[in-house]
Amino acid sequence: MKKYEAAIILNPNLSSKTDIFIKDFEKLLNSNSFNIIKYEDIGRRQLAYSINNHNKGHYLLFNIEGDPIKLIEVENKIKYNESIIRHLFISVKEHSGEDSQLLIDSKDKKNDREEIDNKKAEAISEEIETNKNVEVDEINSQDKDKKLENEEELESKDKTNGAEDE
Repeated sequence: MKKYEAAIILNPNLSSKTDIFIKDFEKLLNSNSFNIIKYEDIGRRQLAYSINNHNKGHYLLFNIEGDPIKLIEVENKIKYNESIIRHLFISVKEHSGEDSQLLIDSKDKKNDREEIDNKKAEAISEEIETNKNVEVDEINSQDKDKKLENEEELESKDKTNGAEDE
């Protein structure tokens, strides 16, 4: 059995149907006596150049083992699959047990995005809290102003009442 790495780029508009494609592709490989050692769902990434008017693609990487003659049959079957915009099968001596650099990079980008999103959320909540405090201060100052006005009115009434009494 020969070892291969398969890189498949799917139409990005079909990213929600990736699981279905993976199951179908696994069935195709198994029916052609291929063993799937490992697969990685990298996700949507920017393409280096436009393919069929797509600037992004959904990347899948597979480590597989099988007969070279059967690989031709597999390639012929996926060649006409419209959800695949590019595919590549590479013969390798050994499969590395590590994650691919693409997967590592995509995880790092997700972590960076999550960190940025968390910072934005914190900044927004701080701004909201600050705005609430400002509004509360404004309301308190308005209340104080009203109290002072009321006290001044009472004092002026008391003075006018006192002047009438005399």
